[in-house]
This record gives sequence, C-alpha cells and structure tokens, in this order.
Amino acid sequence: MNILISGASGLVGKALTQHLQTQGHKVYTLKRNGSGAAFTWQPDQQKIYLDPSIHLDAVINLNGVNIGDKPWSAQRKIDIIKSRVDSTRLLANTVATLKSPPHTFINASAIGFYGDTGTSAVNETSSAGSGYLTDVVTQWEQAAEVLADTPIRTVFIRSGVILSKDAGALQKMLLPFKLGLGGRVGSGQQFMSWIALQDEVRAIEFLLNNAHISGPVNLTSPNAVNNSEFTSTLAKCLNRPAIFPMPGFMVKLLFGEMGDLLLLGGANVKPNVLLENGFEFKYPELDKAFKAALK
Repeated sequence: MNILISGASGLVGKALTQHLQTQGHKVYTLKRNGSGAAFTWQPDQQKIYLDPSIHLDAVINLNGVNIGDKPWSAQRKIDIIKSRVDSTRLLANTVATLKSPPHTFINASAIGFYGDTGTSAVNETSSAGSGYLTDVVTQWEQAAEVLADTPIRTVFIRSGVILSKDAGALQKMLLPFKLGLGGRVGSGQQFMSWIALQDEVRAIEFLLNNAHISGPVNLTSPNAVNNSEFTSTLAKCLNRPAIFPMPGFMVKLLFGEMGDLLLLGGANVKPNVLLENGFEFKYPELDKAFKAALK
C-alpha cells in the first residue's frame, strides 16, 4: 500500500513508519515546510499540498502537540485542541475532495473520551464522559466528520498510555523509580489503561488490513491495572522499591488540572473491537510489556 502519515516524527509515527516499511509498504510523510516534497502542509495556516500523481491507499493522521509535557495554561489548553482539530479537519477535508481518494483514513484519538470512569469498565460502545479531555477527544473525532459522507473508511484509534522508555509517561517515571524514589500516585486506585508500543503499531497495521472495521477502536491492553499495581510492577522490573507515594494534594499543587485529570483520574478501558476481530496482543501482561519497553 501507499500510505501517508502525518505526525511521523512522534513516538508512534516513527515506530509505525519503520514497521510498515519492513512489511513492504511505501510510506510517505506529510512534512511541514517541506519545499519540493510530494506531501507538505502548514496546518496552523490551513495550507496543504498532496501530490495528485501519487495515489494513496491509506492516510494515518497522528498529529497533535504533546498533552503532558507542559503545564496547562489557558493558552496551552487551546493549543492542545487546535493542534488536533485544525489539522484533522484540514487533512480530512482535503482527502475527501481527491479525485482518487484513499480507501482508509485512520485518525489518532485517545481514551480520554471516556473521562474518569472509576473502576467501571468501558468499551467502544460506551458513552462519552465529561471534562476537558472528553471535550478534546470529541472535537478531535468530529473534525473528520466530512468523511462520513464519502466511501472512505474512517477509524479512530483511542490510545491508552503507550509504554516506551523514549517518550511519554514511562520515560518520565524511569528516573525517580531507578533512584528508588517512586511510588503510587494519590490513592493508587485509579485505573491506567496501557499498551506496549509494539502492540500499538501492530494494532494500527491490523486496522489497515481489516477493511470491515471502522469507527472508534480502543488501543489498550485487555489487562488494565490500577496505579498501585502499575507502579509496583515497574519498581519490581527495575529491582527497586516503590515506597514513596505522591499524595493527591501534592499532585494538584504541582500539576494543577493536568495532574488531576492525567494522574489522579483514570479509566478501565477494554479493547473489545480488536479482540472480537481476532487481534492477538504480543504483550498483554504489564510485566512483560515493561521488560520489552526497557530493553
């Protein structure tokens, strides 16, 4: 397949590009300010160029600023939404008007759609939650609504916490845990729905190859755990103790709303669509996923 990826420089984008190339696919990347490139865009200016001489079989949109790398100022919260909504709308609207459109459009999304569910399990048929993260994801997915009136199959990949030592939550946790200073966050009862980076990439490939699947798909391990188990398992894999909990009030003091939603809230998310369609996780258990991520 000829596949166009936006956000190819990010954690998932890099791994996915490499994996798809090893599987024999031709991967193009949507470049910013790429003079002379076949596929370029400036989403903040709503400018895009897709080379009409190259037929694309699929488009994968992974664009969006990192949600957890900076404090959530009022402007940052706007940027988080705009970087997702504006780029998705631009790319979807452009793809919808192509004379020879791709058969598949896969758009990044997140389990933030479900909000804080406590201990209750949710799946792709569950209703939206409430709060800022739910608003972000809802607007993000709605930005591709133009494709509903086309033959283009559209899939929204609602990803959980992606495990990698190179980026994301695990990378931030490694240093304090290696120093023996890690521990549960808040009560430790909040669920963390996670997925190994390798399974994230394999799941996206699976969705590319299964043309009957469309709509929202949860990309999470079938075995979500609470924060206490997540942190104790990480400590065990690193041969370190996990005896320094971070109280909830300290999380709110240090991180504000971002800490309240990302660290103290959680959701027990089940990947029903993947499982019902025969996808097999390589790392369904947390300890093995950690060991793979830490290699």
